[in-house]
Formats: sequence, C-alpha cells, structure tokens
Amino acid sequence: MLDAAELPDDIAALKAMLVAAALRDQRKDERIAYLEKLVAAFKQAAFGRRSEKSDPDQFELALEDLETAIAVIHAEEDAEDRVARRPAKPRNANRGSLPKHLPRIEEIIEPESLVCGCGGGLHCIGEDVSERLDVIPAQFRVIVTRRPKYACRSCTDGVVQAPAPTRLIQGGLPTEATVAHVLVSKYADHLPLYRQAQIFSRQGVDLDRSTLADWVGRAAFELRPVYDALMADLKRSSKLFMDETRAPVLDPGARKTKTGYFWALARDDRPWSGTAPPGVAFTYAPGRGGLHAERILQGFGGILQVDGYAGYSRLIAPGRVGAGIQLAYCWAHARRKLVEITRAGTAPIAEEGVRLIGEVYAIEADIRGLGPDARIAARQQRSAPAVVMIREWLDHHRARVSAKTPLGEALSYIAKYWTGLALFLADGHIDLDNNAVERTIRPIALNRKNALFAGHDAGAENWAVIASLIETCKLNGVDPYAWLSATLHAIVANHKQNRINELLPWNFAAKV
Repeated sequence: MLDAAELPDDIAALKAMLVAAALRDQRKDERIAYLEKLVAAFKQAAFGRRSEKSDPDQFELALEDLETAIAVIHAEEDAEDRVARRPAKPRNANRGSLPKHLPRIEEIIEPESLVCGCGGGLHCIGEDVSERLDVIPAQFRVIVTRRPKYACRSCTDGVVQAPAPTRLIQGGLPTEATVAHVLVSKYADHLPLYRQAQIFSRQGVDLDRSTLADWVGRAAFELRPVYDALMADLKRSSKLFMDETRAPVLDPGARKTKTGYFWALARDDRPWSGTAPPGVAFTYAPGRGGLHAERILQGFGGILQVDGYAGYSRLIAPGRVGAGIQLAYCWAHARRKLVEITRAGTAPIAEEGVRLIGEVYAIEADIRGLGPDARIAARQQRSAPAVVMIREWLDHHRARVSAKTPLGEALSYIAKYWTGLALFLADGHIDLDNNAVERTIRPIALNRKNALFAGHDAGAENWAVIASLIETCKLNGVDPYAWLSATLHAIVANHKQNRINELLPWNFAAKV
C-alpha cells in the first residue's frame, strides 16, 4: 500500500517514480502472460485430444518451466523487498522435513558482541534453529584388501594365508555396492551406461561402457534365481494383473530394430486388504501373440485382470490344456474410449456413459481397503444398480448408433467384454481396472525412451529380470540400492538355494 509520506515533493522525482512503477507492472504483466501460456500448454498436454497430447517427458519439462518461472518472479519480489527493507512475504512452500538418519553438522552463529549497551553481559534465553539440505557430490573410495602371509621359522610346513574372499566379479574392480549403484542408475533412474561412464570419469575413474555392461550382465545372471522365485510366488496367487508394452530390440542382421514386448505380471492385494505382498515380474517375448501370455502363465490358475487385447482370449479357449483362468476386464479402458469421443466435440451419449461409469468408481473409492466380503456386500447394494443402469444405457444406444462410428465401436467394445467387466460384482478380490499393472510398466517406457532400444534379445531378458526386482522393491517401500547391495553380497557369500525366498524384497523389508 502506498504511503503518502514517502512520496517526493518534487514533481520530476514523482514522475520518475511513477514511470519506474509502470515499467515494473509491465514486466510483471509480461511474465504473467508467459506463465498463462505455459499453463495453457500444460492443460493441453494433460487434457487435449489424444493426437495433440505431448509425450510424458515433454509434459514434465513444461511443468518444470512453469515452476521455474514462478520461482524467478518470487526471487525478484524478494529482491525488491530487500532493497526497500520491507519484510519478506511468507511463501506457501512445501519444505517437507529432512530425514532423521542424515548426519547433522551444526554451525552456531553468535552476535558480534555479548556485551549489553548498559555494560552488562548478555545471557542466552533461547535460540532459533533452521535446517538446510546440503550435498556432497558422489565420492568413490577404494577398498584395499590385504592378506598377510605367515610362515614358521622352525619348520618348512608351508605358508599360511587367509583365502581370498569371494567376489561377484572375480578379479574385477567393483564391490557389490558399486554394481548395485550401476544397476539402480540404469534401471531405476534411467541413466544409460555411457552416461554413467561419463559421470565416473569426472571423478577420475575411467571405465569403459563395456566394462559397466559386463558388471550388469554378471549381476543379472546371479539375480536370476531371485527373479525365478518372484515369478513362482506371483503365480501361486489366486488373482493377478497382466499387461504388455513394446520393447524395441536391435536386429543387427536387418540393420534396424524389431519390436519385442515386455509382459508384466503383477499382484496387488492391498485394495481388498490381502496379506500377500505386492510384486511385479516382467518377461521379454519376441512378439505380442497370446501364446506368449499362455507360456508365461503356465502353472497359474485363478482370476487374471487384463485389458481388451484379443490375445488374452487364448487363455480361456475351450481346448486349452492347463490350469483354469478366468478373465476380468478393465473399466478404465472402457471409460477411456468414451472420454476420447467427448474430447472430439459435443457427445451427449458418451458423456452420459462417462458419468455412469464415474458413479461406479465413486462407490469403489469408498470401499477401497475393505475385505472381500465387505466389498461384495457394498457392491451388491450400491454398485449393482449402477451397473444395471449402464447396461440399459448400452443396450438402448447400441440399437440406434452405427457400429462403424467411433461411438459405435466404443459401445461394441463394452458389450463384447461385458461379462468380464461385471465380474467384480461377484468377487471382492477383483478391482475395477488393471491400473495397478499399468503403473508398474511406466518405468519400462521411461527407460525405453532413454535407451531407445535393447541391443539384443538376451539384453532385453536381462532388462526384464533387473527391472522386475527393482519395481518390486518400490512396491514394497524398499530402497532398491540397499536391497541390491545386500542381496548381491548374500549371493556372493553362498546364500543357500533352498532359502532363496528369504532374498525377496518384501522379506528384506521385514528385516529392516
């Protein structure tokens, strides 16, 4: 607020002040316009038509630009406050809290003098404490292992020396912790090996990319039994999710890439308070045919929640040999097809369908975390009438809308998979959608964008093994680096094969 007492009496000085204020306002207007443009782009990336959406990485970059621009304005305002000696405006910043396990280095800032103006001594009556996060760039160290040799002066029975410790890479440079760091950087932080080699070189450690690749390959080999135990544990479940995503693989003979697929098999019983820990196992396959899903699921019998990909129909074919599988389908995919239509323009039928499905999701949000019996009871009482309304809406409009239109195709999709969509009403273990497995696939897509493609089918298989273990760590709230470091060390120390389940991430979480 302008104080009249601070205004100069000189007209020229007053004009200069007003011109400066006008320029400041103009600059702020320009910055606001820039931010509004970014916000518009941000909304387009999130809610625009599918053909116009930015990819997720660009979406994140837009958000970073927006937040950076806002911070610049705040910094300028703070600078103006300092010059004018005004108190800084409080910011609604999400500072969070710093973890207790981080080491604290205290610094005490004393006044220039502890003598009062009256000549008496000052004594402490309290203090203000603030904490800031500091960082020391990654530091490497060298572990020097000495094995003294001993001999007897009284005889010639030979030399005594402790045996050399077993290592993950015999005669190699890295400790198990170093290999774990490389694995996490590549498969959790999406940092290709050549970039990691550049980071190492900045510390004066010159390592060829191929050396790092050798470490990764050897670690993948040693971790394979843990991955197999993870897959076996998942297939003992009565309810799983499944999905697949592209995995471009280099085909040297053809001088181009071929399209393989990562198939994700996931378990998440938390929505119905199940006791089995969450987990996901990826399997690389050279194609997307249903025969790959059938091969991966050998030994599994139960409910499998999937999207509407036709390849899964092979799992319930009449002549199929193997454990019985029941397919539950995904309401999110059904809803998504209707949402795409609403974004193309006015579409009252599709909008009504989105609203009706939304009512079912609202009910589901209320009962998330309840046991299976409680979920069934609530669904029979509340969700079943809503599903009946969806069925009536579906039948009414399918008879009037051409099957060749986008809306007709969306309605046909819902009708085709109706039995599997409505299955959740009779089983409290079933979710409305397979979003649980889709979330586990996102890191694969990020790694694919950074690495562009896997160099070989075997490389894609190793990728699947390590990514499975890292993502399962995340699902169980386990630090992937801590788990990998401890697990590789246990493997090197000859952990017994018949106790391999002890190394699974959720068992590590129970020990920590």
